Amino acid sequence: MTTFKALIASKGETGTSLAFGDFAEADLMEGDVTVRVTHSTVNYKDGLALTGKAPVVRRWPMIPGIDFAGRVEASDNPAFRPGDLVILNGWGTGETHLGAYAQKSRVKGDWLVPLPAGMNPAEAMAIGTAGYTAMLCVLALERHGLKPADGPVVVTGAAGGVGSVAIALLAKAGWHVIASTGRAEEADYLKDLGAAEIIDRNELSAPGRPLGKERWAAGVDAVGSHTLANVLSMTKYGGAVAACGLAQGMDLPASVAPFILRGVALLGVDSVMCPKPRRLEAWARLASDLDRDKLAVMTTTIPLDDVVETGRAIVDGKVRGRVVVEVG
Repeated sequence: MTTFKALIASKGETGTSLAFGDFAEADLMEGDVTVRVTHSTVNYKDGLALTGKAPVVRRWPMIPGIDFAGRVEASDNPAFRPGDLVILNGWGTGETHLGAYAQKSRVKGDWLVPLPAGMNPAEAMAIGTAGYTAMLCVLALERHGLKPADGPVVVTGAAGGVGSVAIALLAKAGWHVIASTGRAEEADYLKDLGAAEIIDRNELSAPGRPLGKERWAAGVDAVGSHTLANVLSMTKYGGAVAACGLAQGMDLPASVAPFILRGVALLGVDSVMCPKPRRLEAWARLASDLDRDKLAVMTTTIPLDDVVETGRAIVDGKVRGRVVVEVG
């Protein structure tokens, strides 16, 4: 029987546990494409799953990991052939479908995106779900009609994965980027990515006024709670905020004032079930718009054995930028 290395999350009478072990290929879940996983990553959501700080995993036992890049080994899907390089983000992988922290995965071909030309699997996972989500946020702002000439854009959770990629993308597009972070020591890093201003997250994280002074035309928020409420209250007339995260909390203690007095829009961004045409658009734009040198600056690489420790660190706010996991 063919087996491969995997991180297996189990649940028993005494709680949950994580352990590396041999997993049988025959026990992979249904799907029409089998992929040899070469790289994965550690997103904030992965950290929540690995630490159990949020109920991300909903099937047991589970192989965690919400995204991967790799090479097709076998396919019954006409869109893919053995040898093709592919990317997977979301679709319940690592939640209800066996995930990415393993040397093999079997998934539905409709979940896969071809690796863009000129991009290698390690770069794809340096981007990962966090970077792909950042691009979805940028696309949402563009669809709303916003452009750099309208005013600054604020990015919260700036030193994290979504924030880092969002800053690089927005700065290259010509935006004046205001980066909000609780890590003052990362100011030079954020400026290197393209941030024009750095503000302390404490300016946004406490309960605020229903309507504040207009400070920016757009926002990318990965934090939620009071931070998102304050970002909305300070958004200029006709502006919009793309919201994609909950690092501070799932609540939104805001008022309707920004919406009915300034016409501000709150744009919800989901990466898990995002339709395939929009995924393809996002990855095509990442391939053309994201500065690879800046991507390299924000990226560290770890072996598969280090994902649990890194998952704890990312939830504790100790991980900067993006992490590539070398799987196979």
